[in-house]
Amino acid sequence: MPSDVSTSNEWAGPIAQADLVQYQTGSVVSRTLIKKPTGTVTAFAFDADEGLSEHTSPFDALVLMIDGDAEIAIAGVPHIVKAADVLMLPAHQPHAVKALTKFKMILVMIKT
Repeated sequence: MPSDVSTSNEWAGPIAQADLVQYQTGSVVSRTLIKKPTGTVTAFAFDADEGLSEHTSPFDALVLMIDGDAEIAIAGVPHIVKAADVLMLPAHQPHAVKALTKFKMILVMIKT
């Protein structure tokens, strides 16, 4: 199970965002960084051509791109995102993710 760094002594100082999660061939890898009743922060690594099918969430989320390129469709409207971009995923809006290249992102989900 991924570690919850909010209660871990794993980090003694800063860590590069790109080092939070590693790529795996043909996979989508996730690592929960913080999990609280009010929300979660999760790092993702997508191999090229991998993705997540259309789904919805009852909560707002914020995508923080670390590296690579992805297409994130919100309510059927595609958005190309790349390193250093930020994209809001509104609650109750269907969205899907497709890796155009290998990419990493941090997803911040706010529950309250």
